[in-house]
Amino acid sequence: MDRRQFVAGSTAAIATLGTGPVFAQDAYPSRSITFINPFPPGGAADVVARPFAAVLEPIIKQPVVIETKAGAAGAVGAQFAANAKPDGYTLLVHIVSISGFAEVDRLFGRQPKFTRADFIPIARFTEGPMVLVVNAETPYKTLKDLVDDAKKNPDKIVFSSSGLYGALHLPTQLFMNAAGIRMRHLPTNGGGPALTAILGNNAQVLASSIAAASKHINAGKLRALASFSDKRASSLPDVPTLKELGYDVEFYLWVGLFAPKGTPEAVVSKVRAAAQEAATSDKFKAAINNLGDNLRYMDQPDFAKFWDEDAKRVESAVKSIGKVEG
Repeated sequence: MDRRQFVAGSTAAIATLGTGPVFAQDAYPSRSITFINPFPPGGAADVVARPFAAVLEPIIKQPVVIETKAGAAGAVGAQFAANAKPDGYTLLVHIVSISGFAEVDRLFGRQPKFTRADFIPIARFTEGPMVLVVNAETPYKTLKDLVDDAKKNPDKIVFSSSGLYGALHLPTQLFMNAAGIRMRHLPTNGGGPALTAILGNNAQVLASSIAAASKHINAGKLRALASFSDKRASSLPDVPTLKELGYDVEFYLWVGLFAPKGTPEAVVSKVRAAAQEAATSDKFKAAINNLGDNLRYMDQPDFAKFWDEDAKRVESAVKSIGKVEG
């Protein structure tokens, strides 16, 4: 779709809204769009959102601003986006953990602050393979080394995460359950700080997206012991999967784009079209490939179906972990 089609389609779509809300009087988008990043810089959402925004700007002819609202393993930013004006100018870039927040609230007897019904899924960009890494200064050369030491010394080894029940905590806990080990949890407020913790040896273990950890693995600062995918990651062909090593654990860190509930269909359609053009561009593909991530683009219908199915897996993981205070 070229820009003339894009603008013409926008005008026609907005015109059909007739007496709709005030924001529909001008062709969308008529000003900058804000992407809410619910994690500190350096996490999976951030490293995907920034190249996507850079490719999207010339398509929509408006600035795309990344606004960080980190906290509570991504729940703070998600809640902010859920309560934002549903006009298409505030969108949310989030990851797999968005599916589990309501279940966590229920687990602790709290009224959910928001649910999946508060969002319109627009597009999924990546389905990033995850990897279990250790600080290169540790003696663990294989996963067996780590498991053996953890069994001998329960709660001695420290693992960092992006926060309780977040996208880095869930797979680590599932691995510990499968291996029958206990490690001490150091929750942080995002994937970036979790990486900082292990790089500084304040933690020794981390389940990370390959996209976020790859440059540190290549630099020799982190050592990859196992991946969480169903087959070996192309960017880490020498790293076995957990299933190869006898642990029935599989987990992916996907990144998607969401709009607040109530966003007009005409605006959602415009965002979908622009997102598809940007996400399937050679420039974005190259950026994702350089991260060591996997581009697995899904348009709204497929993403909505996938999200329904994936949410069941995430909610099941939360229930299997149970109440964890820290």
